[in-house]
Amino acid sequence: MHTVYLGLGSNQSDPINQIKNATELIEKIETSKITKKSSLYESLPVGYLDQPNFINQVISLQTSLSPAELFERFQQIEFQLKRVKKIVNGPRTIDIDILLFNQEIILTKDLTIPHPRMLDRAFVMIPLLEIEPNILVPKISNLKEILGKLDKKTLMKINDQSI
Repeated sequence: MHTVYLGLGSNQSDPINQIKNATELIEKIETSKITKKSSLYESLPVGYLDQPNFINQVISLQTSLSPAELFERFQQIEFQLKRVKKIVNGPRTIDIDILLFNQEIILTKDLTIPHPRMLDRAFVMIPLLEIEPNILVPKISNLKEILGKLDKKTLMKINDQSI
């Protein structure tokens, strides 16, 4: 089995419910099981700023599927939850990103793992370290130093609520 960490985000059509729907659909993927879920976090948008704040969560998953197979399943879930890509970093009903796949470095046309911007985003790193405080990221020696450089004011934990 592979250990995979996913970043989920939504800022459209009842974002908390969108995260809940996405996790329920992820749980239905064959030979896969969600093992941990972070609290929910509200974060400011990145890049395109003229949009609502996001709700984010990081989950860990055990699966026998390959990264490409997972990517395909997540694309199907995003389509099912009516994700439409109009603006880069724009509003979305759901975004499912593969952050880490075991300790592998994967570079394909469709996938870059570890996620190329995860270390720059408090809305990824804080929930990730919440569920896995001693996680290792390939080619990164000191996550605490990276975390210290992130702007934590862009992020707010939502009542220690997880779904």
